[in-house]
Amino acid sequence: MSVGSPVSRVWPAPATGPLTDPELAALYGRADRPHLRVNFVSSVDGAVTLDGYSAGLSGEPDKRVFGLLRMLCDGLVVAAGTLRHEGYRAVRLSEPRRAWRRANGLTDYPTLVVVSGSLDLDPAQGAFADAPVRPVVLTRDDATPPPGLTDVADLVRCGPDRVDLAAGLAELRRGGLGQLLCEGGPHLFGALTAADLVDELCLTVAPLLAGGGPGRISAGDASAPRRLPLRHVLAAEDGALMLRYARDADDAPPAGAAPAA
Repeated sequence: MSVGSPVSRVWPAPATGPLTDPELAALYGRADRPHLRVNFVSSVDGAVTLDGYSAGLSGEPDKRVFGLLRMLCDGLVVAAGTLRHEGYRAVRLSEPRRAWRRANGLTDYPTLVVVSGSLDLDPAQGAFADAPVRPVVLTRDDATPPPGLTDVADLVRCGPDRVDLAAGLAELRRGGLGQLLCEGGPHLFGALTAADLVDELCLTVAPLLAGGGPGRISAGDASAPRRLPLRHVLAAEDGALMLRYARDADDAPPAGAAPAA
């Protein structure tokens, strides 16, 4: 894997020179227990989109980390609304990244996991139709799939009137998807936070002021604050900062446990 767009570590223990892909992968790494990592990009003033899309906030260094985080995960979790709006295609990786996964005992590609209470999904979308690994959809017990969806994806029903995220993640982990990466959107992030399921947040702060209008990276009902210590700060030549926050191992709930009432 190449050096790519220059990214340097500034905290802790500043590193001299740009980080290589193997060094970046080691910094983020894989946890030694079931783990949910969330990845977002925002402007300096907290906007999650520019002109309605996250792509306007993401530069080459952020895209580099974005790709490495996909390489590290077993399952890539995304809300149905984000899948539709951002036009997700099949989750594929370069040959060097597939080789890294094979060398580390992983399948060539992570599994796409879509969270959809209504099953308002298009089986012909590339994320499903062209997927190298059959995607999984977490949904309600009574949701009716559109024609063709079960031909291209497996449904996991978890919850009578809404998707029970704790139960859904526990089922994914029973299926071997222990290291999960969530790419949003904001309502899914808010729901995961409310359920106390988030172990880590990787946040790229783009050097832009977006102004009023766009929402923030988390949305939904209010929930109790949770401590999430800073683990590292990386800086890119374009001025972006890549921040990694992760809860302490002894602060994480038991794997598959439901949140306290």
